[in-house]
Formats: sequence, C-alpha cells, structure tokens
Amino acid sequence: MNRSRFTVALAATLVAAVAASHDLRDVNAAAPKVPPLLVSSAWLSAHLSDPKIVLLHVGDRAEYDAAHIPGARYVSQRDVSVSSEDHEKGLMLEVPSPDSLRAKLQRLGISNDSRVIVYYGNDWVSPSTRILFTLDYAGLGWQSSLLDGGMQQWIAAGQPVTKAISASRTGSLAPLRINPIVVDAAWVGSHLHSPKIAIVDGRASSFYDGIEATGDRKGHIPGAHSVPFTEIADDKNFIRSPDQLKALFARAGIAPDDTIVGYCHIGQQATAMLFAARLVGHPVKLYDGSMQEWSRRTDLPVALR
Repeated sequence: MNRSRFTVALAATLVAAVAASHDLRDVNAAAPKVPPLLVSSAWLSAHLSDPKIVLLHVGDRAEYDAAHIPGARYVSQRDVSVSSEDHEKGLMLEVPSPDSLRAKLQRLGISNDSRVIVYYGNDWVSPSTRILFTLDYAGLGWQSSLLDGGMQQWIAAGQPVTKAISASRTGSLAPLRINPIVVDAAWVGSHLHSPKIAIVDGRASSFYDGIEATGDRKGHIPGAHSVPFTEIADDKNFIRSPDQLKALFARAGIAPDDTIVGYCHIGQQATAMLFAARLVGHPVKLYDGSMQEWSRRTDLPVALR
C-alpha cells in the first residue's frame, strides 16, 4: 500500500473510532441513573418543586393534618396492602394482587416517571420501609427513596412545613413488573438450610428468644438469625452508616453475599431490617405471612434460643 492510500485508510479508521466512542458516550449518557435509597433534607429541599416528585408522609393522621412537608400526601398501610377483617384467622398485612396494587399506587399519584420519596413522622421508620418495600415489589424500587431522619430532621434543619392538603392527582402506570421478593411459608420451609440464604428475624430480641410470643407460640423459625428492626437507626432516627450496618449483620452471623429473607410479626418491622440489608448490597426477600402465620401452623417448627 502506498503512503497516500495508507493515510486515507488510517484517517477513516480514526474517524470510525471517534464516531464509535461518541456513540458509546451517548448510550451511557442515556442510561438511567439509579437514585440512592436514602436522600437528605437538603436534597429534598432542592428538588421539592420538581413535578415528578411524589412525596408520601407515613405516620399518625392527626400529626399529618397538623404539619407536613409541602406537597406531601398522607399514606397508610391500607392504601397499599390488604388485610383480613378477621385477624384471628386471616393475616393483617399482605401485598395485594398486581392489578389491585397498580390501581392503589396510581391513586397516590404515582406514574411511570415519578420519583417517590417516603418519609416518616416521628419514629414511624418500619411503616415507612414497608411502603418502600411494596414499591420495590411493584417494580418501582429503583425510583423510590427514604428521607433520612424523617419529619423530625426536616424540621430540625429549618425546612418549611404546612397544614395545606395537596390536591389529589391520579398517576399513570403501565402494568406492574413484579419483583419476586415476597415468599410464602412453603418457600421458607424449603430453604431453612440452603447455602447463601439467611432467614432473619426482625422482631425485638425478647420475641426471638421466646420471652414474649407472637400469636400462638413462642420462639423463632429454626436457624433464623436475629437482627432487631430497632437497630438500623440511631436515636435521632438517622439510618446507621453502611459500615455500622455491615457490622450489625456480621455480628448476627450473616455473610456479606447472603440473600436475606426477613420476617417479623406481620411483615412490617422486618422491612426496616431488609431496607438496611439493601443499603449494604444484600439481595432481599420478605416472608409476608411472618410469625402471625407461622406460629398458627402446628406443622411448622419453632425454636427457642
């Protein structure tokens, strides 16, 4: 090949390489960024006017009516779950069917492009994480976050509150792409001794140890580890640091790469522990029936410490 033909070929190769690199940058730029699971009061203040933000207040209704973050809508567990009217026979807190859940979430103003921020009034941490878990189950976990420190820290930071009730709006969601993170008693029973699966009790230690009872029987699911939900936040209701959370799980005998399957009384408190597990990289699942179901079934074993 003579010099002129070589120069033309080299130039063409360089142009193609530059074009390819530009295409790659464009693809990467278009890729959605996964928001953090935790946001600060400062972050929320800077984004409060964003029309895609859906802000959900979890707590006592009277507290919400007295003061809440501007634009927030009140949400209760009833808004995103189903519960038997007969708690002696049925279960108190279960995820709805996909179609029902989709309708419930739309009534809260949630759409495909929403950024959902959940926050707790006073110390309602586990009810808030239950809402977040439900959003994750609905396939919306990647666009949902918790306000670290909740309402108390929002006020402590000098941020505004209001009594004004936001106008309701209905969102628009495509059919949900359910994230398979809810399991039943049969699944738990068949995975009690599975490698890389850690069954974790999120209740207070007095229930795990069998000093107090959930339902009909004392004790815990055999082989379960204990990580009480009260341990994931400090005395100001800030979620503990990743290093502190990793140490918490390590002390309970849980390996860094274990999938954590949580349970508690009715499937709420455990979601706080599972939220902490997500923060430090564990895959998670919830046994939704929890001890309310397990303790009733005499065919299922329980253990004492």
